[in-house]
Amino acid sequence: MDFFERQDKARKNTKLLVFYFVIAVVLIVVSIYFASLFMFHGASNYKHRGPAPAFSLWNATIFLYAAGGTLAVIIGGSLFKTMQLSSGGSAVAESLGGRLIDTTTSDPHERKLLNVVEEMAIASGVPVPKVYVMDGEEGINAFAAGHNINDAAIGVTRGCITTLKRDELQGVIGHEFSHILNGDMRINLRLMGIIFGIVCLTVIGRALLRSRGNGRDKNPLPLLGLVLLVLGGVGYLFGQLIQAAISRQREFLADASAVQFTRNPDGLSGALQKIGAAHAGSQIENEHATEASHMFFGNAIKSSLFNAFATHPPLQERIKAIEPYWDGKFPQPADEVVEEELDNKKPARRSAMPPIIPGFPTDAAGLAGVAAVIQASSVMPNIGNPTPLHLRYAVEFRESLPENIVMAARNPQGACALLYSLILSDNESLHTKQLDELAKAAGPAMREQIAALWPEVSAVVQRSRLPLVNLALPALRQLGVDQFQKFSATLTWLIESDEQIVLFEFVLQKIIRHQLEPHFTRAKPPATQYYTIRPLAPDCELLLSALAHTGQTDPGEIAKAFQSGAPYIRPAGVPLRLLSREECGLNEINDSLDRLGLAVPQIKKNLLEACVRVVGADGVIQENEAELLRGIAETLDCPMPPFVTTE
Repeated sequence: MDFFERQDKARKNTKLLVFYFVIAVVLIVVSIYFASLFMFHGASNYKHRGPAPAFSLWNATIFLYAAGGTLAVIIGGSLFKTMQLSSGGSAVAESLGGRLIDTTTSDPHERKLLNVVEEMAIASGVPVPKVYVMDGEEGINAFAAGHNINDAAIGVTRGCITTLKRDELQGVIGHEFSHILNGDMRINLRLMGIIFGIVCLTVIGRALLRSRGNGRDKNPLPLLGLVLLVLGGVGYLFGQLIQAAISRQREFLADASAVQFTRNPDGLSGALQKIGAAHAGSQIENEHATEASHMFFGNAIKSSLFNAFATHPPLQERIKAIEPYWDGKFPQPADEVVEEELDNKKPARRSAMPPIIPGFPTDAAGLAGVAAVIQASSVMPNIGNPTPLHLRYAVEFRESLPENIVMAARNPQGACALLYSLILSDNESLHTKQLDELAKAAGPAMREQIAALWPEVSAVVQRSRLPLVNLALPALRQLGVDQFQKFSATLTWLIESDEQIVLFEFVLQKIIRHQLEPHFTRAKPPATQYYTIRPLAPDCELLLSALAHTGQTDPGEIAKAFQSGAPYIRPAGVPLRLLSREECGLNEINDSLDRLGLAVPQIKKNLLEACVRVVGADGVIQENEAELLRGIAETLDCPMPPFVTTE
């Protein structure tokens, strides 16, 4: 199953979730109706001095009140919680007591965690997510939350980062990244809203229990409150059943994906075994743990009824699936700190590791001018499916970066300087003019920092612009709204200052806006709007034409490249036409990418396949073409890992 099929399956699981929710609500409404019917009938008999009125199973008035009140509470509570979570993964992390880790942290455990997350993000081709630590939680646990890869957040307990070794932590983070790549996060957020709405009944029940009657009047409301508490418990069980139905099988898949990604079953197995051995296990003490229990790495709450409602499979089953010959014994907990596992200083460069990309040296200064190529047919299978080779590339890349670049990427102003450096012209006179204008716009200190970064950035800029942008994202999110607007305007000016905007510079700018603007504007993630290719045919036509013209001037080669990709876009009865270079304006490309980003996964798959065929019409994809393809894929929220090969 590829990335796009998993995304489609996640969408179908959302429909299944709605189905479960409707069944649960109907059963709760029926239960409350009959409970109310019997109570009010009993109260009527008690007050009535004559013959008892006849009992009927149907009372329209009571049904309307019971159904209306129940639906109002459940749907209102669900909508309220959903609105609370509209800002994405950060809202979940903060509700669970998470603290956003400062990108400049000197805490060795937090630094180790951030480095592992950065490596996973680079290897996967996704933006580096926000990383939170739950300081008050001693259990070993973690979660990933968000609407999509652009607003994802990873939360990790303090017990997790202090107890696990680096390879064990890598296994846990790999598990969470599989949830990010599989589209599980969106359904997890919706499930949180549903569970909260169902549990709201118990809140109403407690309020009614406190009500009192006057004089000799018998008030049935406290009794109704007691019933709501009981039925709220039933609703809670329904909620747990839904969580278990949606969550349990996905945990096995995420474990398998993590092992496939890291190719280190001992790491993930070791983390699971330490959960079994730890006194706190994977328990979460936060009061909101119940409604979020389905999104954690391990069971966040105590299981009941022989694990019938557990959101996760038993630890023993998970470990056996990873390590079939496990002896069933959990290791004794030890209060040890493994110094060599703490990333509190720059690790030694892995010079003994063979090159991952043809010509890829372990020295970052040698990266410039390396012309890596890859077969076009090998691109699509890797989308959303990072391999150990990609992870090795990410580790080597991060470790090979000069300290000056690493420190800049962790600081908000330094991250701005780093991205400005990526766009600077290598023409000496224009370069000086750009620096002078940057000094006027951002201050002399910014000019000095850019000038200091430029020699090292220019050495890696040919192949590493996208990884560097993603490394800088967490620091850029710490800018103020005014600072971000100023940064965005300055970046636009810098791109336009040489009066020739290449397509990659445009895509790079779009990536930055696409990933950061929702964070600063708090805009709600757009919903899917296009389910067929026909209304998007002009947009596909425009993008394929722009790619065909990129880097080529011969009309025959341009037409050949376009025709290589056009057959993968098959709008019924609408033949695609090669547009002239003048018709492929950047504003038009921008609008087309926005619309294409609202298509269902299968349309994006066909489009990216067409783009790969256009760019690789000669059978291979050059380094600059690879970065352009990855940039387009990123604007469509399709994570394309780095292009690596062992040849």
